[in-house]
Amino acid sequence: MELAVGASASTMKSLLSKLGGLLGQEYNLIRGVRGDIQYINDELASMQAFLINLGSGDKEHDAQIKDWMKQIRDIAYDIEDCVDDFAHRLPKDPGGDVRCSFIKTVIQDVLTWYPRRDIAAKIVELKNRAEQVGARRTRYGVPDPQPAENTGGDADEAAYLAADNQVAARQIVGVKEPVGMADAKKKLEPWIKDSTKKGRSVLSIVGFGGVGKTTVAMDLYRKFGGQFEHRASVNVSQKFEIESILKDILNQVKPQVAAQKGDRGRRRTKTDPGENNKIREELRQHLKGKRYLLVIDDVWSASAWEEIRNCLPSDEARSIIIVTTRFQAVASICIRDKNDLLHKVEHLHDKESKILLEESVSESKHSTDDKGPITPTENILKLCNGLPLVIVTLAGLVACRRDKFDKQWEDISKFLPQQLVNCHTPEGVKKILNYCYNELPGDLRTCSLYLSVFPKAHKISRKRLTRRWIAEGFVSEKHGQSIEELAESYFNQLIKRKIIRPVEHNNNGKVKACQVHDMVLEYIIAKSSEENFITVVGGHWLMPTPRNKVRRLSLHSTDLKHVKETTSRINLSHLRSLTVFGNLSQLASLSFKYGILQVLDLQDCKGFKKHHVKAIFKMFFLKYLNLRRTDVKYIPKKIGKLKYLETLDIRETDVRDLPDAIVQLEKMTEILGGNKHTQEALKLPKEIEKKPMKSLQTLSGIEIVPELTAVPDLHEYTGLKKLAIYKLNIKEKDANFRTFLSSIEYLGGCSLETLVIHDEASDFLNSLDSMTSPPKYLSELELHGMLMKVPQWISYLGDLRVLTLSMSVLRTDTLLLLGQLRSLFSLTFSFNTRDQIPYLEEILYKNKSDSNGEIVIPDSGFKNLKLLRFYTPVLPLLIFSEEAMSELEMLHMRFKVLEGIFGMETLVKLQEVHLGVNDKAGKFTKSVIADLAKAARKYANKPRVIVDEYYDEHK
Repeated sequence: MELAVGASASTMKSLLSKLGGLLGQEYNLIRGVRGDIQYINDELASMQAFLINLGSGDKEHDAQIKDWMKQIRDIAYDIEDCVDDFAHRLPKDPGGDVRCSFIKTVIQDVLTWYPRRDIAAKIVELKNRAEQVGARRTRYGVPDPQPAENTGGDADEAAYLAADNQVAARQIVGVKEPVGMADAKKKLEPWIKDSTKKGRSVLSIVGFGGVGKTTVAMDLYRKFGGQFEHRASVNVSQKFEIESILKDILNQVKPQVAAQKGDRGRRRTKTDPGENNKIREELRQHLKGKRYLLVIDDVWSASAWEEIRNCLPSDEARSIIIVTTRFQAVASICIRDKNDLLHKVEHLHDKESKILLEESVSESKHSTDDKGPITPTENILKLCNGLPLVIVTLAGLVACRRDKFDKQWEDISKFLPQQLVNCHTPEGVKKILNYCYNELPGDLRTCSLYLSVFPKAHKISRKRLTRRWIAEGFVSEKHGQSIEELAESYFNQLIKRKIIRPVEHNNNGKVKACQVHDMVLEYIIAKSSEENFITVVGGHWLMPTPRNKVRRLSLHSTDLKHVKETTSRINLSHLRSLTVFGNLSQLASLSFKYGILQVLDLQDCKGFKKHHVKAIFKMFFLKYLNLRRTDVKYIPKKIGKLKYLETLDIRETDVRDLPDAIVQLEKMTEILGGNKHTQEALKLPKEIEKKPMKSLQTLSGIEIVPELTAVPDLHEYTGLKKLAIYKLNIKEKDANFRTFLSSIEYLGGCSLETLVIHDEASDFLNSLDSMTSPPKYLSELELHGMLMKVPQWISYLGDLRVLTLSMSVLRTDTLLLLGQLRSLFSLTFSFNTRDQIPYLEEILYKNKSDSNGEIVIPDSGFKNLKLLRFYTPVLPLLIFSEEAMSELEMLHMRFKVLEGIFGMETLVKLQEVHLGVNDKAGKFTKSVIADLAKAARKYANKPRVIVDEYYDEHK
């Protein structure tokens, strides 16, 4: 089946809900209009049923059905625009006393006569269009779809929705040995390890898209990266900006720890010519004379390679650049020296293909499945023809069919005959991806199409994506799951089905960010364009300019001139979602006038002007506003007019105050502000004391300082799930001290799941031990500051998975207490150098006196701990007992002075050790690190030891 219906069905579902609400209102527009609205509602309900049947069939549809489908989609969009226009232009029904209400109604009728008449005329017109669409189908003989037995679409929807929300396995390292690498290892590993070669060498890896070039390169990068002084991995692609590539490399080879103020901890994002030249020179000087390993992924042209190569130093130090490309000509040009090497990645052999297929099916199966291995037919292996991308994609499809594995293999053989599908051509890959897409349940089709918003090789944040799904109306509560849980289950399903792949995990083992393979993304963008679901301008693929109304627009600024010219030719008056990557200069001619916009995502954009800010806060239908890491400086009081706003993300900006009008936003669920790295925080308005925002679920990045802002009484915020305070400085003598402490205790008994407190200079953290009942639902807890003693109630937190504590309580007795936490997944001890430098000696001496100068990790407890981290200027002597932390997989330490580590060889499941050493560290510390890395290579489990320098920048 070629026609995609997921996006249109989701639009219809949202629209029917709005029409139902409109019919429920008593406000009378113009006589007879109510009947027209009812007709439209009924007609669209029938169209929705038709769409569902279209989606469940197994036949390819002809041009007639595709055209009729387009008409349904367009009228649904236009009706939704009209309904929202009604809600915006006309006030709610007047209420109050009967006589007063009558007078108010008369006045309101007079004042709103013209907009009511205008909207009524539009509704009549839309009714006529709906009638015509239905009549046209009959007139031209478009048949009713006959749904076949469902091979995997919506029939399985209830099953996957009812599954455990955390179907994606929690993990920290998550790196497995790639299949089919034996021959490559024999050839490439000795070449990399050859110490007789001097200077810079290039390994050029070439192969068809999806054959595994990046897999080979990244396996070498992970295995040998720790043996080089510096390393970085970047993606180039067809269209790229050299400045962005160089900044990315520099940020990786010269990581900076956030310092005291403003921009010091932020990534380099400036783009003026002077800054670009400075970055080139800084990168060249930083790598000069150093051994470095770089992966330059997906190079499309010789000129691109030459431009990057010329920005990198070439001297006597043994350095390696790994280049991947799908073009033989480019691969050959990269090889210029006798020490360089070209390697062609071929398709997998039959045995390797079968292993990869069965492994991929196994890792994607639901946790509740207990069936044995799934054995595919020989026809499937022939169809895959050794191409890893196809093997993995089909495995993801089959694994999610639960009890119908054998039937799925038969269906694949039937609809994708091997003699007609050559997966070593772009057309063959497209056919296979199209089959897998059409097998998705309707909601997942919509969510997968939405991935086309993001550029190629972009790391997509899980939370950013799921928040946008919710704001767009693609997710609604069902099967007993909340809307947030359901959105996360959609995300996990896309991982299991191999539509997206995880690239980063957070502290609790859940996927933090994902990526889409470029061939999969190219297919999704084409399908999205076909449905007029999302219009992509710029980026890596040249898409046709849409002739009809654009509903969702994503601007990828690889070519500013092209972006400006294209957007000036398209109709943006019906835009509902706008995403911009790059600079706001792309929007200079558009004036930011999109009246019905619901999603505005400008994360990382620069070039904010006053007119941009004013225009944003006139977008009355906004539900999701993301200004993270932009150069916006203030939030105007007009934010109070954004009555539908649910998510406001102003993290890592210069915004430090929220206006009083923020409390007028009754639907607001998330306020995300401040900068976690620098502890810059957001001041709450005093008005929040008078009018609590009871819908809030997340309040992150705020400051509690009595003389500057309100100390809110949070007792009424019973729905709050996350509270993150980046700056707290209240004394016990302050009037609101006890009230605030009582609020924390009260919320801990309601729905609070995450609590973060940075206590600058007060005793609030130490007062937490006086709480009479523990916050029993906490899954994440962070306490930063002069914490003298761990609250004893921590040992009762049975659901606690992530714990971060100040280094001030790093003692053996603390570890004995924390070892009782049966669910603890991640444990971090950190030291905030910004605020606690005056207390450094006091902490170190106290720890030495309490623990005889050493910290002993006990040999009991920590039964599920996977990640252990220490971030501190000075790390005391650490001793791991013989049976300590039996499940630990990753040890991460960052320091300037390291006194020593003993017993690390007892950590039998340890896979990675990350050592971040300050560039000003002394000789003794560096010698300890060298001995530690050398000894680790002899451990039985052979953990990878990665040593990095980090840099504290000072003004």
